[in-house]
Amino acid sequence: MKIKPTSAERLDLCARIRDAGLRCTDARLAVLQQLRQSASPLSHADIASTLAPLGFDRATVYRNLVGLSEAGLLSRVDLGDHIWRFEWRSDGQKDADEHPHFVCTECGEVSCLIGVEISVKPAPGSKRSAVGEVTEILLKGRCNRCS
Repeated sequence: MKIKPTSAERLDLCARIRDAGLRCTDARLAVLQQLRQSASPLSHADIASTLAPLGFDRATVYRNLVGLSEAGLLSRVDLGDHIWRFEWRSDGQKDADEHPHFVCTECGEVSCLIGVEISVKPAPGSKRSAVGEVTEILLKGRCNRCS
């Protein structure tokens, strides 16, 4: 995985970081670049192990993940295994990139279901759904490789 951003990517990432009210640091750039390139959410351990050879320790990575999440640049999701995973928010809007996720129960692979729309409707004959506001949807099953 490519970690070091090109000059144009670096300028774009620094602008996003500054627009969120944060200083543009090498650690923030590295974390954002890794998540920007990922097709699925990554755990702190995944990110820290990739960034360790570049000189970033686990605590620094964690602090930056939390700060970037609080600033709205990353999403933080728990996919049912009590491990926070982080993913890039393309436009920095808090709810703009909400989408369901799929977790394979065999291999643990996580997939973003971008473009998938799921709606919750009341059962036939019911006036109201038993579900209030849905904030996250997680589907579990076996992926194509494990089926």
